[in-house]
Amino acid sequence: MTINEGLASLVEFSHKYGSNPEFVLAGGGNTSFKTDDYLFIKGSGSSLSTIKPEQFVKMNRAALDEMWKKTYPIDEAEREAAVLSDMMDARCKGEEAKRPSVETLLHNLLKQQFVLHVHPALVNGLTCSKEGPDAMYRLFPDAIWVPSTKPGYILAAYCRKAVLEYVNTNKKTPNVIFLENHGIFFGADSVEELDEVVSNVMNKLKACVKREPDLTPAETDRQRASLIAPAIRMLYSKDELFSVLYTANKEILNFAKSREAFEPVYQSYSPDHIVYCKAYALYVEDSGDIEQVYADLQKGFAEFEEKRGYKPKIVFVQNIGMFSIGTTHKNAKVAAEVFQDMIKIAVYAEAFGGYNPMSEELIDFITNWEVESYRSKVSMSGAGTKRLAEKITVVTGSAQGFGKGIAEELTKDGAYVVIADIPKQAELSAAVVEEINAANGGNKAISVDVDVSNEELVEKMLIDTVLTFGGIDVFVSNAGIAIAGNVEEMTKQRFELVTAINYTGYYLCTKYASRYMKIQHRFAPEYMADIVTVNSKSGLEGSNKNFAYAGSKFGGIGLTQSFALELVDYNIKVNAVCPGNYLDGPLWSDPVKGLFVQYLNAGKVPGAKTVEDVRAFYMSKTPIKRGCLPADVARAITYVVEQKYETGQAVPVTGGQVMLN
Repeated sequence: MTINEGLASLVEFSHKYGSNPEFVLAGGGNTSFKTDDYLFIKGSGSSLSTIKPEQFVKMNRAALDEMWKKTYPIDEAEREAAVLSDMMDARCKGEEAKRPSVETLLHNLLKQQFVLHVHPALVNGLTCSKEGPDAMYRLFPDAIWVPSTKPGYILAAYCRKAVLEYVNTNKKTPNVIFLENHGIFFGADSVEELDEVVSNVMNKLKACVKREPDLTPAETDRQRASLIAPAIRMLYSKDELFSVLYTANKEILNFAKSREAFEPVYQSYSPDHIVYCKAYALYVEDSGDIEQVYADLQKGFAEFEEKRGYKPKIVFVQNIGMFSIGTTHKNAKVAAEVFQDMIKIAVYAEAFGGYNPMSEELIDFITNWEVESYRSKVSMSGAGTKRLAEKITVVTGSAQGFGKGIAEELTKDGAYVVIADIPKQAELSAAVVEEINAANGGNKAISVDVDVSNEELVEKMLIDTVLTFGGIDVFVSNAGIAIAGNVEEMTKQRFELVTAINYTGYYLCTKYASRYMKIQHRFAPEYMADIVTVNSKSGLEGSNKNFAYAGSKFGGIGLTQSFALELVDYNIKVNAVCPGNYLDGPLWSDPVKGLFVQYLNAGKVPGAKTVEDVRAFYMSKTPIKRGCLPADVARAITYVVEQKYETGQAVPVTGGQVMLN
């Protein structure tokens, strides 16, 4: 087999197993291909599901073999540093920018050309169980069991000793190695043989399982959970913002019933769990009194940090569910995924005498181990330094027009955005989310259905936001409607529709957004949140034959000033930005319902005979000679958010059409 053929096969089975959540989660696991002279192994920071041939690190096998002839320092830190240095030196020329997997020495031990190292929950139900060794030898007499030990050189040495003993006894190289509290190694000389070995192990383990983890959705008190998430978020945050993700399914709720039920997942089972979820989780009881829950959260965080030296990344609240914390939303999702892997392991371990977590000594070692620290930094990287970095932002009316453009611009500045629009715009909303995530690396936007004049839907919108991201930092009340017409033509029904969306909707959004902002302020008094309404130049001066719209916008300025006075004690700033005309947006240019058509029909522009006449008229009213764009409004929103000394203001964004006195 040529090197190119081997690499092609390596990529093939890496993608196959790497994209299967039964075998790999959070981009973990590693694979390798070897010739007599070289080892090609997955580089740290790459994902098996998408890895390319050039992302494997080419290693000199002779140099790796020479490492076994050396005597390394007894001191753990010095030893691992020396081993890492030698492993880096074993990279072939041109590979200096890549970092080989920490398990490189283990891959080099096995004689088979192809090696797959993964951590399936089903396998770890055995490796993290009390009866693990006995069960393995009963089920897989030709496999090797390596007891739980410190990763890195020590683990490699243990494995080398076990492999050599096996070879001396059996005159062949083992093709399966079980690592206690870690995972499994498979070795084979072809992809077909590898698949057969893997299938054999997994099928035998499945036959032993007493029950499958029940990960089906569960009915929970989402409203109550939403009152808890912002508290957790701000207890974790100090100088930077974090994301908190709420997860609840039937299995999670089984472990959330009581402290006793939670005990099997309190302590980590494997290094991966430590890397992504920290070593221990926090459990908080819920007596039914939210004030007591808040007090217990504060106490629990304080005691946990004092004992462990860090804050928990996983918090269970009795009968409510699980909250995972990350530097970014992506990392919070990964933490939730990995912790649910722990839950699966605990369930599978029931078939082998019950769970067996890592020892505290081993946990402490891995927590402070340089290589795992590097993995953690890679996995948790992604938080930026942009102007709105990690700020959770809702933009109503954002499936199209100004709202869509605002959401896109705010995301470019680092914000998470919730695309909130009416249900009949659901397809447009989903498309906007897809565009934003594709342009910003994913995990930056979600969509929710809302009618801002419907209180129940507004409350649900905020609950969905908070349970996805952990809180709310900026609420942009953008949803609006304009129906032009003179006093005689305007009907009461149409007038009230404009008022319900532009005026009442702003009130409802402020009511529920501020609820969560107040909770965040309670746990982080210096923290500031923002409510920004996208008002209009028509909120600064009257609008001929457009009184329903102008009146609602004038009222919106009054609400802004009043909300600002009421909410300032909670460090919630409330401001309005007042755009000029977005002449290219659907509000104006829609050929059926757009304002150009409405104003033409209402006779608002004297002498106008066509839509083009109306457009030319409005272009001429702006000194800068163009319409307002979403980017102009987004800059104004970012400005008022960054301001620490302005609230209750109405900021014109009109190109000079309206100038304040």
